[in-house]
Amino acid sequence: MEVPFARPRFRGDEGEAVSATIASGWVSQGPRVREFEQAFAERVGAPEAVATTNCTTALQLALYATGVGPGDEVIVPSLSFIATANAVWQCGATPVFADVDPRTYNLDPVAAERAVTSRTKAIMPVHQLGLPADMDRFFEVAARHGLALVEDAACAIGATYRSRPIGSLGPLACFSFHPRKVITTGEGGMIAVHDPDVAERLRRLRQHAMDVSDLARHSANDIVVESYPERGWNARMTDMQAALGLCQLELLDEVRADRRRLAERYTAALGQISALEPPYEPDYAERTWQSYAVKLRRGVPVTRTELQRRLLRDGIATRRGVTAIHAERAYSDRGFLLPHTDACARDAMLLPLFPDLSDEQQDYVIERLATHLSAAVAA
Repeated sequence: MEVPFARPRFRGDEGEAVSATIASGWVSQGPRVREFEQAFAERVGAPEAVATTNCTTALQLALYATGVGPGDEVIVPSLSFIATANAVWQCGATPVFADVDPRTYNLDPVAAERAVTSRTKAIMPVHQLGLPADMDRFFEVAARHGLALVEDAACAIGATYRSRPIGSLGPLACFSFHPRKVITTGEGGMIAVHDPDVAERLRRLRQHAMDVSDLARHSANDIVVESYPERGWNARMTDMQAALGLCQLELLDEVRADRRRLAERYTAALGQISALEPPYEPDYAERTWQSYAVKLRRGVPVTRTELQRRLLRDGIATRRGVTAIHAERAYSDRGFLLPHTDACARDAMLLPLFPDLSDEQQDYVIERLATHLSAAVAA
């Protein structure tokens, strides 16, 4: 049996929606992007949303609009995809890594506060694998030290924190529509924004800081000459992506429900395998189950990589757990001591989880895991 690691759900009418967009003549950023922004903002409970090329550019623009620049520091978890740190670097600032809570894999507010210096400009918690960070505590830390707060919500569309949607907490939360996320536009990102002036500036910055949009220029009845009051980037989403995104938004509740059902099946079954530690579920949040992470308990006589290799021979695709950025060569020159991050990065493994994973496929994954771990313990 072949079991892929991830696969987005499509319902079949996406091609028609994209074709209609192409027929309209708008293939770059235009009316469909604005429609997608409005629908997304309403969905996550934010006054505004600003679409971008991907979540990395969303994070970079959000940090930049917050005032992050050369000489500043931004506190981030090392246990994250490398884009979290890269977005800080792209602003000319320095990412400062703090340790995580080993149960949730999310940035530890206490460790983050210990990392604050006179150069700290912002804190960027990550809602890792779709599980919201403990945001009340981060708001308290930010308020005590006069810091900005930007949420890396790449995996968290549809998640809630104390019954509030991620995106509604403010001031800035950045989402991803990569195919491995809960919904997809192929590539794409979105910033949930609570200040209309910031939203307007972000829309300029994503389009070379041009002071008038393409949509406004093309719909004008007279000659419009744009100007560039500051420097910006090209981070525009296309109308074709937005058309797909609108279709995907309609599937969000269905996809979340299927992911949760599958995650609960994993947890019930894997709880019987003593060598594995299932994910921790805090009572303050509802996650998206963007990924399902298990942790190999210490002392198990098989490495994670070897277990992955055996599963791959069975036709089952897995991934290592979340990256420890400070251990990657690009960021390994500053000697951070992050024991919880190191342990999570070493011992965690992501299992196949996507809305169309069949019960038969999932049972096969569970059976092969149990077989390989039993054999390793018995050897």
